[in-house]
Amino acid sequence: MKKLIQNYKLYALILFSIISFGVSSANSQTLYFCEGVDGSGYAQSPSSVFTIGGNGGYLYFLVRLPYELGTKSVSYEIYKVDSYGGEAYDNTIYQDTERDWIWFYKQVTFYKAGLYNVYVYDSERNFLTSGQVSIQYK
Repeated sequence: MKKLIQNYKLYALILFSIISFGVSSANSQTLYFCEGVDGSGYAQSPSSVFTIGGNGGYLYFLVRLPYELGTKSVSYEIYKVDSYGGEAYDNTIYQDTERDWIWFYKQVTFYKAGLYNVYVYDSERNFLTSGQVSIQYK
């Protein structure tokens, strides 16, 4: 009987962990890199690798949230990543938003190939989400 109770507790713990992981994954803030955004706020051709020409090329940063944004602006801080994993500040892009938005996007042009980390913050510098994108030349 004692072994049955121990097994039951183990199965309950495993089930709870799976459910908790699924809920937290489904409700997380996400930054997508994509070729476009449809009218419902979903990424079109999402990827982590994009190819640009010698004169540069653009892609979209799409942020999806499980809650209303609650702020009037966001910023995207972009850092170029070196071969050792170190970051060098590249630039910051600002975007006006509405407080009730649960998704928003920004078209961003890149002129240099490389690996980039992007961090998204609200107007009070609260971290929202981040992602990494690789830009390659044709």
